[in-house]
Amino acid sequence: MRIETASEPGTRDVPNEDFVSVALPASGAGGALVLLDGVTPPPDNGGCVHSVPWFTARLGGALLELSVSRRDMTLAACLSAAISRTADAHRETCDLSHPLTPQATVVTVRWDDAWVEHLVLSDSALLLEAPDGTLTPVLDDRIERLRAAGVRVAPLRNLEGGFFTAAADPAVTARAVTGRTPRASVRAMAALTDGAARAVERFGADDWQGTFTLLRKAGPEALIARVRSLEDADPAGDEFPRGKPYDDATAVLVELERQGQS
Repeated sequence: MRIETASEPGTRDVPNEDFVSVALPASGAGGALVLLDGVTPPPDNGGCVHSVPWFTARLGGALLELSVSRRDMTLAACLSAAISRTADAHRETCDLSHPLTPQATVVTVRWDDAWVEHLVLSDSALLLEAPDGTLTPVLDDRIERLRAAGVRVAPLRNLEGGFFTAAADPAVTARAVTGRTPRASVRAMAALTDGAARAVERFGADDWQGTFTLLRKAGPEALIARVRSLEDADPAGDEFPRGKPYDDATAVLVELERQGQS
């Protein structure tokens, strides 16, 4: 099995708000990955005394532990429990009702010998590759659909008709894109925060297949370098408008063992 990750802050003097981790159970059967993209807070930090990296570490750590240890629970149930656990850790000190209380996008995948389960919430991306090389992007495209309709996205966070992130309400997991694929139909997978997916989604310079090929051949660091080169060519966002000229970028690639191998 091959597992590679890379993560880089958008601005070197600002903490990286992403989280990524992969766990392989001691039994050797299956594994799980979690990728979070923390939402940059407003100046008042959304009424919270904790940083976004604190939040993503808490949420990501809880989600990974539950995904591995509670295989009787769905990934949506694991995320709900992780959100509740994280909210309980700071509800006595922070305003969790603030619309920009610390929050994150989520990609989580869990696999065993039979199935590959997935959950995607908001605009990070999951790519699943079949044994014949066919690539299936798994996307929560609510934000893109709102933008395409000319709607101002920011006021619609975690509201009906808008888009959803993991914040303090465990019920949000009902909005996630979930599913499962037979293990025999998945050869490899990749998860990317939107900062790592910019070559496809913002600059239109690459497609998902080219992105996955780059990941396999050169690894996540090369993918992030590709994104940085595109950002460098338009540093002020004049040609390609975007919220941040440079964004935190995180990617993980997992190539699964062929079944029957150990």
